[in-house]
Amino acid sequence: MIRGSCRGLPRVFTLSRLEDVPALARGAYLAIGNFDGVHRGHARLIGRLRALADAAGVPAVAVTFDPHPVALLRPESAPVPLAWTDRNIELLEQAGASEVGVFRTGPWLLELTAREFFDRVIAGQFAAIGMVEGPNFGFGRARGGDTRQLSEWCADAGIALEVIPPTEVDGQLVSSSRIRADLAEGRVSEAAALLGRPHRIRGMVTHGAGRGAGLGVPTANLDEIDTIIPAHGVYAALAYIDGEGTPLPAACNVGPNPTFGEQEQKVEAHLIDFRGDLYGRTVHLDFLERLRGTRPFGGLEDLLTQIAADVERSRGIAARAIRGN
Repeated sequence: MIRGSCRGLPRVFTLSRLEDVPALARGAYLAIGNFDGVHRGHARLIGRLRALADAAGVPAVAVTFDPHPVALLRPESAPVPLAWTDRNIELLEQAGASEVGVFRTGPWLLELTAREFFDRVIAGQFAAIGMVEGPNFGFGRARGGDTRQLSEWCADAGIALEVIPPTEVDGQLVSSSRIRADLAEGRVSEAAALLGRPHRIRGMVTHGAGRGAGLGVPTANLDEIDTIIPAHGVYAALAYIDGEGTPLPAACNVGPNPTFGEQEQKVEAHLIDFRGDLYGRTVHLDFLERLRGTRPFGGLEDLLTQIAADVERSRGIAARAIRGN
């Protein structure tokens, strides 16, 4: 894990116009992309970026976007993010980026043609000496530029370019869209294999119906979740209060409570053996394994029996995950 700053350069910087970047970010090795979720393919790319940058004695700079360009250009088709911006920054640093830049996406950036983006951003703002990108990298207005053009322009400008081939895990191509599809079907274990870690969400704990506490199984009702939520079901998870500290085993229900006639989708987590007030605090959840789908129960006794079984299974799965950390 790379944690040290490179020659004193600020670890994270933002760009909201065609302005100067921090001085030491110029002349670096550069990777530009959405890097949503920083999956294993992204991590491999950033690892190669760091290796080439270290060999050249320059920073390894990863630059991402906030928001995703599609969110502004075609909001109706914008994908739900796998991770929030600060999480992506953290993961990029863990993957090997010595510094991370964030484009505050707007017309100043989206209206640049591919040639303008290369001349004014890559060669101009950053004065990059080298780049590492994936084969599907597109840049400029309407993604008008591709790696073929980038290769030609980099060669003309004396900028080294390495295009990393797609990454496969167990014969599957790793992509953000594939991970979203797995999560949409509740396949959190498969998503974790492609991500290189469990999928994580965060939410603010708000007041719910209080039914769990009355049943002896208090739950934290998570609201304001800003990333993709797995399909309806019951999951074993790890919980981090305020996103920090030692993880706690958790059993999480995603979806309605049909036994009580509720149809509203909720995310409720029972933090196993935890005692304390969580209202107003942020809880992060790592989804480890899907235990079952949601279904109505014939009575309270059947429900409580199933909840007890879910909690015990979650306890064991979470304990194994903690031991593996």
